Amino acid sequence: MKNWTRVFIASLLALSAAGCATLRQFAPVVKLEPMTPGEYITLQRGDMLTTGNLSAMTTQSIRVTGLDVGACAISTPDCIQGMKIAPGISDERRMSALSELWLQHAMSIKGTSDNDDERIGAWLEAARHAYAYLFFSGRNPGERAFEDRQVQVRDWYNYAVQEAVTLLFEESLRLRAAGNPEPAAGGRITRAGWSYRIDLSGIRLPVGVQAPKELLPASSLAFKGMRSTWRRDGFGAELVAVIEDDPVAAVASLPDESAHPHRRVPLWSEMPSPGITVLFRFPGENLADVLATREVQVSVHDPYNEDSIALRGQTLPLAANFTAGYGLWLARSGFNRQSLRSLFGRDKGIDRPHLYLMQPYDPQRRIILMLHGIASSPEAWVNVANEIQGDPVLRRNFQIWQVYYPTNAPVLLNHAAIRRVLSRTLQHFDPGGTAPASRDMVLVGHSMGGVIARLMVSKADQQLWHWAQSEYRLDAKQQDAMRSRMNVLLRFDPMPQFERVVFIATPHRGTVVAGKRLGRWLSRLVRLPLTLLQGFTELLQFAPVAQATQAPDDAPVRLPNSIDNLDEHDPFVRASADLPISPRVRYHSIIARSDGSVPLEQSDDGLVPYRSAHLDGALSEKVIESGHSVQQTAPAILELRRILHLDLAERAGAQVGAALP
Repeated sequence: MKNWTRVFIASLLALSAAGCATLRQFAPVVKLEPMTPGEYITLQRGDMLTTGNLSAMTTQSIRVTGLDVGACAISTPDCIQGMKIAPGISDERRMSALSELWLQHAMSIKGTSDNDDERIGAWLEAARHAYAYLFFSGRNPGERAFEDRQVQVRDWYNYAVQEAVTLLFEESLRLRAAGNPEPAAGGRITRAGWSYRIDLSGIRLPVGVQAPKELLPASSLAFKGMRSTWRRDGFGAELVAVIEDDPVAAVASLPDESAHPHRRVPLWSEMPSPGITVLFRFPGENLADVLATREVQVSVHDPYNEDSIALRGQTLPLAANFTAGYGLWLARSGFNRQSLRSLFGRDKGIDRPHLYLMQPYDPQRRIILMLHGIASSPEAWVNVANEIQGDPVLRRNFQIWQVYYPTNAPVLLNHAAIRRVLSRTLQHFDPGGTAPASRDMVLVGHSMGGVIARLMVSKADQQLWHWAQSEYRLDAKQQDAMRSRMNVLLRFDPMPQFERVVFIATPHRGTVVAGKRLGRWLSRLVRLPLTLLQGFTELLQFAPVAQATQAPDDAPVRLPNSIDNLDEHDPFVRASADLPISPRVRYHSIIARSDGSVPLEQSDDGLVPYRSAHLDGALSEKVIESGHSVQQTAPAILELRRILHLDLAERAGAQVGAALP
């Protein structure tokens, strides 16, 4: 028995000394390990762009072909070469794996100008192999519509195109700076051993502009102050093309002594940083041709005008970002400071309205014209405009225009100037007035912008002349002397282009705050532009009755400003509130009240009382618990969207009715 024990122990020691190799062969080959849903999703969808590691399917392809997973994880050219010639895998698996391996290689190259050719070449290979997978590997994209792998490869293509085109653009900037101009649009250029033909026919650049000043990936831009980023998943690289400087912001950046906006700023301008989408096509009729080519067809598209793209017999959604260009423009504008400088008549403010087109003019889309309130700017509409552009139905049917105007000027002067700017802009784009964009426009006004909006759809015959005669104590001779200049301010018809208006927190009958001590104090701080005063010197001969009775004898005579106009006791606001709105215009009210416990008739939004914001005859009235800046709230934006969808439904119904026998 003792001998047997000694033999057993000796055998165990021998097995241990041999590394237990014999025992390991009895261990289970497959073990079950629990996996959380998050780990499963990461395993299925994680890749170089999301985790910084190769995707599970690429790793599997590496194992199947017998390549070294560890070597491939550090992105060696040998791995790419091995994957190209390895037997035993389909074209689909090979092309998708090569796309990610080239992506990994491109991301590993140090980002210096000395390495630009190598980086561009790697990005192009990543895009080329993704393109080959999508269109030349056996199945078409529609057959793989629900596969995670296709989504990954599409993302690699989009990202590779984004990186390649921005590198090419940066190189072109350096060449132009060195005095080597680019060929005209449609010409052929050569970079990094590749030949590129660029097609810009899908976008409309401003007259005289051949290329953007900046080209920024939309994915690199994040914004505070915008509730949502609206984009469309699809094919192509989402970019922002900074075409030119914002003309108003550019003037504001000049030294004080040279800042004369009225001399430099045009009446209107299109979005200076539109969103675009770029595609790379690799010529060839089969997989071998695509893998052999050194040519790239680069096409640039306007995502507002194109929802889809036709490629290799397939109709694919065109990728788009509808927020990035808009957000970049607002972030760089400096509107928040400039609007206050304008209110108080300081340098680098504005002294006349400017019209912004939120996208390149489209004659087929109806216009939504937005007018901000006092001490404000287009920033007041940041989430409103963004949400409308994010609604695909509204985006297909409408284009947004915004007026930026000096909120220190009297309401009547701003009203006349805005009419003139709008008319001239429409005349520029549509001289005959026949395009859908020139008809059935929707007008949206917040606060004082709502007061101006009402004047734009109202008729004034003698009512405002009676106000001016009483206010300024004009006799018949004085009226005759001023009639030619003042008629444009005091007599007008509804603008025929508008068919619907949305008034938001609008003081139709003025506010209590404007007439109180704080309002009067702010009014005294407001300064009107010198150019404005020079244009109406004859009016300064006549002091308003209110000023004559309330101001000291030695007080300087001045024109009433915007704050004066918003006082509920101001004779002008009383006269304008009684002007008749055009019977063809349908209008709606969105009203705020800051305290829901206060009876509606006695409520206000902190500035505008309900009794002033309420308007008889409105097709709808939405009351929202909010402060005066109610236009930025989700309920107000939802209500505005509801009204716009209602407008489209009514028009569609009318067209169907007209077509019936």
